[in-house]
Amino acid sequence: MVAVLSPNTLVRLFPEAGFLARLREANGDDWRRYIDHEFVQGLADGSLPEPAFRHYLIQDYLFLIHFARAYALAAYKGETLEDIKSAMAAASALVDTEMGLHVDFCAGWGLGEAEMASAPEDNATLAYTRYVLERGMAGDLLDLHIALAPCVLGYAEIGLALSTDPETNRDNNPYTPWIDMYAGEEYQQVARDAAAYIERLAVRRGAEARFDGLARTFGEATRLEAIFWQQGLDAA
Repeated sequence: MVAVLSPNTLVRLFPEAGFLARLREANGDDWRRYIDHEFVQGLADGSLPEPAFRHYLIQDYLFLIHFARAYALAAYKGETLEDIKSAMAAASALVDTEMGLHVDFCAGWGLGEAEMASAPEDNATLAYTRYVLERGMAGDLLDLHIALAPCVLGYAEIGLALSTDPETNRDNNPYTPWIDMYAGEEYQQVARDAAAYIERLAVRRGAEARFDGLARTFGEATRLEAIFWQQGLDAA
């Protein structure tokens, strides 16, 4: 079992994430299934079949492309200069930096960019990415960021939980670099910044009056995250 962080710990992890912590708590069972998924447990103890991880890496490459599209959409949906700057910075970081880092990481697993770029999107990848984009198109900027939040914040929580759990296997575990990447201060700061921005946006966009609808969006995105893990296992 992965050391699941409590909602109060989440607030400490993301100091301004009071509203986000409530969304997480409202979807507690789904959140636990996501961050304590069998795939994540396999990362923790090193037992995850390597074909499952390679399949995940390919699909994650394709996912990141749509993630960048989502932030480009966020720039269009932005109502203030802060909104536009934040979205453009995120899209630029994904396209100019994160994709390159992902490609370099995948090379260590014998995966080339041409191979990943030409791979078909699995159903879970299609479902998740198109759901995020649909929420952004049909809703406002807050709807879009809430749909993105389980990915951004969940990976930070998983990375931190695995890195601090004494049960995590760090000896001859091929997935230790992945854990360290998401537990590292660079990614943790990205997640903190994202949480703080969403909290400010939530106040501006009347999130309290929309809590039920936003909780449904957060929950659906969380369930799709778990399905994204599962597709790796199913492909092994």
